[in-house]
Amino acid sequence: MSRPIKSLRWWIGGMLFASTVINYIDRQTLSTLAPFLKQEYQWSNTDYAMLVVAFRISYSLGQTFFGRLMDRIGTRRGLTLSVLAYSAISMLTSFARGWYSFAAFRFLLGAGESANWPAATKAVSEWFPRRERGLATALFDSGSSIGGAIAPFLIIPIYQHYGWRPAFIIPGLLGLFWVLGWRKIAGSPETHPRITPEERAMILADKLESAPATTRATEPPRWGALLRLPQTWGVVIARSFTDPVWFFITDWFAIYLVSRGFALENTLMAFWIPFVAADLGNFAGGGVSSWLIHRGWSVGRARKAVIIFGGVGMTLLIPTLFTNQLFAIAGLFAVSTFAYAAYSTMAIVLATDLYADEAVATVSGMSGTGAGIGTIASTLLIGWIADHYSFGPIMIAASLIPLVGVFLVLRLVRNPAEGGHPLLKRI
Repeated sequence: MSRPIKSLRWWIGGMLFASTVINYIDRQTLSTLAPFLKQEYQWSNTDYAMLVVAFRISYSLGQTFFGRLMDRIGTRRGLTLSVLAYSAISMLTSFARGWYSFAAFRFLLGAGESANWPAATKAVSEWFPRRERGLATALFDSGSSIGGAIAPFLIIPIYQHYGWRPAFIIPGLLGLFWVLGWRKIAGSPETHPRITPEERAMILADKLESAPATTRATEPPRWGALLRLPQTWGVVIARSFTDPVWFFITDWFAIYLVSRGFALENTLMAFWIPFVAADLGNFAGGGVSSWLIHRGWSVGRARKAVIIFGGVGMTLLIPTLFTNQLFAIAGLFAVSTFAYAAYSTMAIVLATDLYADEAVATVSGMSGTGAGIGTIASTLLIGWIADHYSFGPIMIAASLIPLVGVFLVLRLVRNPAEGGHPLLKRI
């Protein structure tokens, strides 16, 4: 019999972090190479925007579909299939021959990668007590900023030495190694053979304490039943009004720096600063909300305090328009991505706070779809505005729209009425 693993839940969290890192390295390959590929294939900003949209369409719709699938088949099997799929697609992108084939591969990559956030959110709900979910969510979500920071240091040297085709193959191999580790360690806390009795008892006790007040079915709820709840719209808006800003940075930051007169090869040291700041913001948001809960704040109040900070902090994208200093621009982006990441951690963890386990991945997927639709619309606008005007209006909108999201989240995310609801927990 295998020996128990102490703090197994954090090993699970580490694997979720690693899957997110790999997920982001694979998707960032195109945006990192975009300035070079635009020149080679004579793409305009609008052409590149449409490639981004091809990814976003399947990624957005896939999150709702695969979120519900994760609630049905579980995270162990679901993430295995997802990572195998998008790793293979990443490697196959090396066979692209032009805009249409790039668009097809990006569409398929988006579908493969769309399961990561709903599945990881569900795993956090299953494995972590409420007081730790902020940090656990920060851990796996921080993989996006780490992956974004690593990507140029991995991709550009490969491109410089071997060309762009190997730059898609090598990152894709990482996912295959990840699957081997995930299959060995994943499972459920109720039945996992290597969890300690103490850890299992702690997790199950928290689940019992935070369960909805009324009885519920064990099948995932229908989408219509969830959409009738204002809390669902609050969770959806929390991501829909902020994720487009993050994806603007990840997809366009290199192009934005080039538009400001900086050579990409000379900006690598500045390029990673916003992504590292986002990583710190993930842990700051999760850590502060957990600290507030330990000090007696309600879960809902602690989450909302961080959301307010995040919305205000993102307004610092506007001052980047008034400086030509590379590290000043990177620093202002860094403050904004720090604030975004703190906000984003709360937006993701809200689904685990509010909903019964069998609805968590479904609601998380719906919020991802809402965020994806907003990102698609913003990407189309960004490409057109950048080609016809400048990045100035884009930076102003990216700073102010999240504030509107903060107001709506504060209004919609609330406790269920007296007597409880079969799908909702009290926060």
